[in-house]
Amino acid sequence: MNNMNVPNSIAPAPQAVLEALATEIENLTPETRKAAAYVLENPNDVSVSSIREIAEAANVKPNTLVRMARSVGFDGYEDFREPFREEIRKGGVSFPDRARWLQSLAKGGELSKLYADMAASAIRNIEETFTATSDAAMKRAADAIVTARRTFVLGVGVNSSNARNFTYLADMAVDTIEAIPRYGSVALDDLARAKAGDVLIAITCKPYRTEVVEAVELARAEGMTVIAISDSPASPIVLASDHAFIIDAETPQFFPSSVSTIALLETLMAFVIADAEPGVISNIDRFHARRHTLGIYSTDE
Repeated sequence: MNNMNVPNSIAPAPQAVLEALATEIENLTPETRKAAAYVLENPNDVSVSSIREIAEAANVKPNTLVRMARSVGFDGYEDFREPFREEIRKGGVSFPDRARWLQSLAKGGELSKLYADMAASAIRNIEETFTATSDAAMKRAADAIVTARRTFVLGVGVNSSNARNFTYLADMAVDTIEAIPRYGSVALDDLARAKAGDVLIAITCKPYRTEVVEAVELARAEGMTVIAISDSPASPIVLASDHAFIIDAETPQFFPSSVSTIALLETLMAFVIADAEPGVISNIDRFHARRHTLGIYSTDE
């Protein structure tokens, strides 16, 4: 087991607790894994909800949460919960001006309230997504892409456009990145010529798309490097990945939000450009110069 050896006098940071739980989740029993998945996906509930409330929400027994806590080195659930409660007691970063702005948006009626909720969720999703990762993690993923023979970017449904936008931007600088599935094809066929050391960037959120999960399984079997972008540490593509980025996709509307996915992919692309050979800048300059020469860009006189 992954034992944090938690001292009684020093509570670890909530993020460290969550990272330990994410590492241990594959070793847990199915019921304990269900509890862990709920906690990983709803960490804010830990500090404000009782063990019975969390158990009911996760559809497990309270004792299951105790076993989950012990799996990462705590004596019981209350000890596990303490770092989260301590974070609340210390208080977080205050954004009074932003809060006043969001509140002012909601004063005009139902549509104004929806507008405010959408704005708030977009800001929160980006903040939580970037808080959950680091520049070091981003650089490690970029290193894998830059040194790979080929990089395949897989997204289906709404994530198809996100994958293709990433590839479109990359094509200005390098020619080793392609979006899959190609039109008229399926992802598994598009990976038929992939080799060990190639990279697969896979994107899917709940409910997880079968073709993306299967493509990740194939990539692992072929020795490819997997970069997963998903909405939970318990996501099947995250559990099978070499590099993982957890995005927040909550939104008041019916469909998951793509705001944080797009922001993360744009950041990853910036790291790829920064990490690549100096010649990529010349490639980008030539790309835009050619477009100006061909009249693709409108020029203001």
